[in-house]
Amino acid sequence: MRIAIVDASASRAEVIREGLAALADCQIFVVSERKGLVARIGEIAPDIVLMDLGNPSRDVLEEYFAVSRVLARPIAMFVDESDDEAIAASVDAGVSAYVVDGLAPHRIRPLLDLAVRRFNAFARLQADLAEAQGKLAERECIDKAKRILMDSRGLGEPQAYAELRKTAMNQNKRIAEIAEAVVTAHQLMGGMG
Repeated sequence: MRIAIVDASASRAEVIREGLAALADCQIFVVSERKGLVARIGEIAPDIVLMDLGNPSRDVLEEYFAVSRVLARPIAMFVDESDDEAIAASVDAGVSAYVVDGLAPHRIRPLLDLAVRRFNAFARLQADLAEAQGKLAERECIDKAKRILMDSRGLGEPQAYAELRKTAMNQNKRIAEIAEAVVTAHQLMGGMG
């Protein structure tokens, strides 16, 4: 597992490194420079990112939240103190674990596990949502194609669907693909889609 530790303070980064000492097969990279952070983390290509920001200002937090939006990796962020607004912003930015006043070696490993679990759960939800949205879009396209066939060829709804199905089977394609072709052709012919 490749772990990136983002921390301007070498002593705090050492606390995190100590907490990870028990992990076998672990490559640890410490990034202490804020400039070019996304690019540097991109080079490291870590499996998880641990950020320790100590007592960050609003601007610094915003900057790191922007980084976490880009990364699409599990991120655990440690701060010394926080408020509800910052916590809410971290959740919006996709930070998997936002830990206030919790930087101690024995807490690092469980927090790492938590961040990975939360990240995976969130990724699954996003995938499920994308799939559901895709199916909904397909359904709408099929309905549109059926309406086009019903209007242009005077078919009833079941016959229009049967036409789409038969064509899909003949061409070894999915019904949604055939529907999309019907809708596109209709739009090209100047029909209302």
